[in-house]
Amino acid sequence: MGNAKGQPMGTQEDYDAIIVGAGQGGGPLASALAGAGRRTALIEREQIGGTCINVGCTPTKTMIASARVAHLSRRAADYGVETGSVSVDMAAVRERKRSIVESFRSSSEKRIEETRGLDLIRGEARFTGPRALSIDLPGRRLELTADQVVLDVGTRPSLQPLPGLDRVRSLDSTSIMELDVIPDHLLVLGGGYVGLEFSQMFHRFGSRVTVVQRGTRLLAREDDDVADATAGILREDGIEVLLEAEACAVEPSSDGDIWLTVQGPNGKDLLAGSHLLVAVGRVPNTDRLALDKTGLMTDEKGFIPVDERLATNVPGIYAIGNVTGGPAFTHISYDDFRVLRTNLIDGGDAKTTGRLVPYTVFTHPQLGRVGLSESEARKQGRAVRIATMPMSDVARAIEVGETRGFLKAVVDAENDQILGFAVLGLEGGEMMAAVQIAMMAKLPYTALRDGIFAHPTLAESLNTLFASLDT
Repeated sequence: MGNAKGQPMGTQEDYDAIIVGAGQGGGPLASALAGAGRRTALIEREQIGGTCINVGCTPTKTMIASARVAHLSRRAADYGVETGSVSVDMAAVRERKRSIVESFRSSSEKRIEETRGLDLIRGEARFTGPRALSIDLPGRRLELTADQVVLDVGTRPSLQPLPGLDRVRSLDSTSIMELDVIPDHLLVLGGGYVGLEFSQMFHRFGSRVTVVQRGTRLLAREDDDVADATAGILREDGIEVLLEAEACAVEPSSDGDIWLTVQGPNGKDLLAGSHLLVAVGRVPNTDRLALDKTGLMTDEKGFIPVDERLATNVPGIYAIGNVTGGPAFTHISYDDFRVLRTNLIDGGDAKTTGRLVPYTVFTHPQLGRVGLSESEARKQGRAVRIATMPMSDVARAIEVGETRGFLKAVVDAENDQILGFAVLGLEGGEMMAAVQIAMMAKLPYTALRDGIFAHPTLAESLNTLFASLDT
């Protein structure tokens, strides 16, 4: 049994269920299983809450909020407001971030530790058999077995195999949030969601920023018009965006800065920067689990394939969250928890197939998207109608001085169903959610075209957007 902190005292324990990883799916699932009378162990080698609370959503969005205040303060004159010079205290920004993270983490930790029937084990788990694990603790090894094992081990930043990277002080999405100084010139490798959020954030803090993107466009998953508009906004802000630019090598300079060699369409170029952020993706935390002891299959990148019920190829072992290689979003991890709760506790038959996957990129303006993009719909051979509308035509956006971006809807030409929606604009995530609700209800686009929305709100722009399909 567990002690006051939930730490098992024995060296060998048998459980009904073992959850490896206390992320946004694993933690709630462990509590739900324990609440249903299943003796459950939750193993976590680092921090409760996983990537989201500790090094992902919570800290980045907290810092983005600070950057937005700095940006709006510099724009005060646009609204007829006089302010003095604007400066950013990175140590204070970091402390605010740390405080909020600690608050979220400690509340999650408290809930877990107070759950009856749930043992929280601090350590790193390795398989010794299909449903048997060992955890090295100070001075001893704990051996656990269970009928069901759920892996919620998540991912970590990937390091680009770049010559010279081991000779410079590079940053990843975790370490960059611990800076207490504003980089003079931040070089960013990667033009995906993470790279762009940090690029704009630090530019607003006061850094010169250069984004180096290997592809022909930023945000490779988005339609070309969305990606191009995003690049245009960043460039308008003063961020240098280099496309079709391959990082070839990096080396330290004599004065402590960084030299980055880049191969672009016009040849090689040498970039000088004070800091280097590597934001080229994430890799799964499966390499230290000793999966060879289980017969559990992974793909070539180390992700764990699962079926529509989140079961792996080994009976009794499930995987949830980012480690499955599916959409890497906290809300998807939490929905994975709901699927397993339904199936393992309630005796239901929930599946992951057919669920809408919404997401928001927290640049400013935000990019909110749900469902199919135009290019995805056309690749599926669907007959579609496309509605677009600039944010500069949205009354609310004009009133608050935030008119950059546009709205875009993809509609099935045969049945008027909304297949997808993207908005690069003020509170794009909230606007996307309104359309997502209509999609969940399977409403035709005409319901939003003819709906009565309060004036002046962003939502009323949906009237005009969908009415454009009838002209």
